[in-house]
Amino acid sequence: MDVDECLKEWEDLLSDYKRLETVNKEYATKLEEVGELQASCMKELNHQRYRLTVINGALKRLEKSGVTQGDERVATLEKEIMKRKAMLHEIEATLPKQNSLYLRIILGNVNVSILNKNDKFKYKDEYEKFKLVLSAIAFCLAVLNLSIDFRPLQLILIFLLVWYYCTLTIRESILKVNGSRIKGWWRLHHFISTAVSGILLIWPQNEPWAEFRHTFMWFIAYISVVQYMQFRYQHGVLYRLKALGARHNMDITIEGFHSWMWRGLSYLLPFLFAGYLFQLYNAYTLYQLSFHPEATWQVSYLAALFLVLHCGNMLTILRTLRWKTRSGLKLRYRLRAAAIRLSHELAVLEQKWRQQKPETKSEQE
Repeated sequence: MDVDECLKEWEDLLSDYKRLETVNKEYATKLEEVGELQASCMKELNHQRYRLTVINGALKRLEKSGVTQGDERVATLEKEIMKRKAMLHEIEATLPKQNSLYLRIILGNVNVSILNKNDKFKYKDEYEKFKLVLSAIAFCLAVLNLSIDFRPLQLILIFLLVWYYCTLTIRESILKVNGSRIKGWWRLHHFISTAVSGILLIWPQNEPWAEFRHTFMWFIAYISVVQYMQFRYQHGVLYRLKALGARHNMDITIEGFHSWMWRGLSYLLPFLFAGYLFQLYNAYTLYQLSFHPEATWQVSYLAALFLVLHCGNMLTILRTLRWKTRSGLKLRYRLRAAAIRLSHELAVLEQKWRQQKPETKSEQE
């Protein structure tokens, strides 16, 4: 290119830049409009919920006084209120939400709401891939540590676990802000696991650590394999349930058992129970090591935390199994009762038909 061609290219670039300025101004204007619309939507949403609360309170007072007994209009109004609440929940999902206390401490008041549905799914998929990749890396490092007694390699694995669980707690908090329904023990499980990894990181290299090292590395290797099996199984179950509309699109895989993981249970449950018993074994081993002359405070603390993890996991899975079994029995009893009622109704109809049959014959004669 000579000078004349460079000048010509520059003039063309100037016209392109003017187009860019115009588009950017329009974009900035739209952004301001979006902010105003979001504030207006939040105001109207709160107004709707306030009015619904007032109407609900009035209906409850009327029901207590017995004025609305047998009034079909009240039943219709209650159904409409339930529908309206569901519609308001769907509207709220499209608006930015306030961060949880944990996110405000970690990130400040940064808005982490993802308003685009495709971006939400991408973030959820990245979270799942992150867990899968880190589980594979942890497995490889655990196997290396079983064959090589090298302190820096051990610290690399433990630091990876600290970073992994810290990151999980932050990512799960962001997912919860954006509609994911992970809750209860599974979130607390990751906070406790973060504490366990942090204490392991500062455990000095002494004889108790040397005795516990192999047990811990076998535990990490086993848990990594189980997490991979869970991911493959839960990912398939969630895909089918989401396709049928039975699960929320932002539901994620977890490290334990949930009520929607009922099919294929015999395949997964033994491995889960073995992992939870491994946690109990770790707690017992650490408790025995706490009496060692060289034992530091880390040993007793880790024993208590592993015991908490074991108890929490076992209670959660047993409670879920009990609830699922009871709901299954209730459904079985309902189906059996419906079948009995149907057979009785068919018997009555058949008897009536037989009684009417000779009457018709006599009329014809």
